[in-house]
Amino acid sequence: MQEIFEASRMVVALVFLFHASWLDYKTREVSNVVWIIFAPVAFALTFIELYLYDFSQISLYGLCFGLTAAFSIALFYSGGFGGADSKALMCLALALPFYPQKPFAPIIGENSPISQTFFPITVFSNSVLFAAASAVFMLAYNVIWHAKKRENIFEGTHRTESFWKKILVLITGYKMPIAKLKEKWHIYPLEDIEENTEGQLKRKLIILPKDEGRDEIIKRLDTAINAGEIQEKIWATPGLPMLIFVTAGLVTALLLGDIVWTCIRLLLR
Repeated sequence: MQEIFEASRMVVALVFLFHASWLDYKTREVSNVVWIIFAPVAFALTFIELYLYDFSQISLYGLCFGLTAAFSIALFYSGGFGGADSKALMCLALALPFYPQKPFAPIIGENSPISQTFFPITVFSNSVLFAAASAVFMLAYNVIWHAKKRENIFEGTHRTESFWKKILVLITGYKMPIAKLKEKWHIYPLEDIEENTEGQLKRKLIILPKDEGRDEIIKRLDTAINAGEIQEKIWATPGLPMLIFVTAGLVTALLLGDIVWTCIRLLLR
């Protein structure tokens, strides 16, 4: 019977996170209704299971949720996580505070001691690896594009930007025509223009694009392009939602365990 509870909690977590990831990808918005339903269902299933089969773990359950909530809130206020991402991690702590060992074990990898008692942290570390992998892919894409086109990656006033700002742009975005940026509402410009004291246009890179002011930035860029003041291709980012990486991190944690822990153990052998 306990296996049914664990399997149910896994199914609930996967269903809600896949649904939230799809909403985040399509609309970049996840209604609070998702978390309002997810949280009590997850809490009820976990609490009843612990009460019936492992009452001594209830205090550890509360500790896991408390630490995960504090971690998620800290990430949110530091700008590392969005609101939906933080809520997803907290709901995950309610549904799967510990690795569900009854149904199965990792197929290839291993579970770390953290997974046994703070499973959401393992999910988070796995999701960070997926996000990092996407950055490597973006960097490789830009390097290959540069080799094929034989064009300067950064031109004009972009060359005066700091080295680290250029690196961040290279791992998060790529160049595209302004027309495509205008059509794809979920793609954000990574650059803007402003006039200097002499009335000349200066292109500047943007590290953290936001919804606020997106249309105004695109309008300014479009006007400058039509006037022939800047090139037609500009830097932009698809801005993949972190929720997708969190969901991938959960699936990987269930099937392969703690990737970071597994890599460390392999290196130390």
